[in-house]
Amino acid sequence: MADTKREIERKYEADESAGLSDLPDLTRVSGVSAVIDKGVAELDATYYDTPDQRLAAASLTLRRRTGGDDAGWHLKLPVSEGVRDEIHAPLSDTVPRTLSGLVRSRVRDAELVPVVRLRSARDIRHLVDESGGLLAEVSVDRVHAERLSGGDGTVEWTEIEVELADDGDPAFLDKVEKKLRKAGVSRSKSASKLARALGETGQSPRKQAVVEAAPVTSGDHVLAYVRAQRDAIIELDPAVRRDLYDSVHSMRVATRRMRSAFRSYGKVLDRAVTDPIGDELKWLAGELGVDRDQEVLTDRLTAALDALPRAQLIGPVRTRIRTWSHARRSGSRRRLIAVLDGRRYLDLLITLDTLLATPPLLKAASGEPERVISKAVRKDFDKLSGLVSEAIELPPGPDRDLAIHEARKKAKRTRYSAETATPALGKPAKSLSSAMKSLQSLLGEHQDSVMAREALRDVATQAHAAGENAFTYGVLYGREERSADGVEADLPGAWEAIRSGVLR
Repeated sequence: MADTKREIERKYEADESAGLSDLPDLTRVSGVSAVIDKGVAELDATYYDTPDQRLAAASLTLRRRTGGDDAGWHLKLPVSEGVRDEIHAPLSDTVPRTLSGLVRSRVRDAELVPVVRLRSARDIRHLVDESGGLLAEVSVDRVHAERLSGGDGTVEWTEIEVELADDGDPAFLDKVEKKLRKAGVSRSKSASKLARALGETGQSPRKQAVVEAAPVTSGDHVLAYVRAQRDAIIELDPAVRRDLYDSVHSMRVATRRMRSAFRSYGKVLDRAVTDPIGDELKWLAGELGVDRDQEVLTDRLTAALDALPRAQLIGPVRTRIRTWSHARRSGSRRRLIAVLDGRRYLDLLITLDTLLATPPLLKAASGEPERVISKAVRKDFDKLSGLVSEAIELPPGPDRDLAIHEARKKAKRTRYSAETATPALGKPAKSLSSAMKSLQSLLGEHQDSVMAREALRDVATQAHAAGENAFTYGVLYGREERSADGVEADLPGAWEAIRSGVLR
């Protein structure tokens, strides 16, 4: 079982001879009533990484630590500067599966090995308010670091660490820092103890967030977009495993964006290579969406119920919809984790790495972006134009519903194509992307209505078979029909405005 804590802290340089007595009087920090001595803790931590330090390159730290009040395994995931999520698992001899899974998108098939051992004497003080509530923990750490692999030697230093109390106001750290700076203490040049130990005992890892050369050719622009989606999948992997808000949806979007780029820019990247990868991305998107679509549909039906007058709610409608929704859910949370732990997903990540390392560039990849990329975007837009025109001309009914659905998918692809083109084409591509997002939302509302009506027929049939009154489902169905009719009425005008703007 793993616990998660949001860690907000700052590190400062301290002279090796400095002790807590050399710190300024922190009771003079606004809001601090007392500084309480909590004694000295002896900490012994071994940090694990791949031999080529993939975790350190991504600013992730994985350690096994004894001593102190939180002995065990800790995985720290960066959130923003000075903010990390620390995931704790009980002490064991090997890396817990809960933590190894969270780094699998980085580690892949590589072995996790001990790289650094840090032994620290931590002199701890608590800053408390007038009611005794903890504001922050200040510690002076005397650190001895020993390189275990990838280098050799030892190094020692002393640093000051200020960690904000749970649910504390980050602005309080600014007040403490102001007092420390006045005393001559400066921010640490290293983001973490591990980073400093690696840097001073051997070769530091090459950070992944390197500044790349600006895209020049069409191939550069397309590969930059594909790389961004690959990186998003890798970075979102731990969030999906932790079931963080919107993470599944965001990863699914990244897979769709990449797949769309492969299809839109088939003159730049050889589709003989990218089509099989696109099939795997489609598979992954499908696995990510197993429960997502059902969740969205259930939320829509629930919101529609909430909007009905009480007099139109007849029978156990809410219970029936909950029962229907639960029956359609496939226990996909466990299934999704199994997918992320599976060989097929891992092979996909490795294939994406290979693609970016040795891209299958075609002749057009070396062409002028303004010509090659704009031509690809125009091709997508022209296909969309045909689909929208067809949908508008069809009479209301299933054929029009299907045509609008196809147009929605093409609008999404055109949007992603324009996103890829924006760095090369600038404002026109950005405007097209924005217009496609608006069209996608309009057509998506229609598709949601189609799906909601199918669901309502299904639920009403079950309710009727159980002897329940189906009146409310009919009311909801009628509302969904009016919603779809509204979209169909708005579509010609909305499309003409978009088309005129693009052709202007």
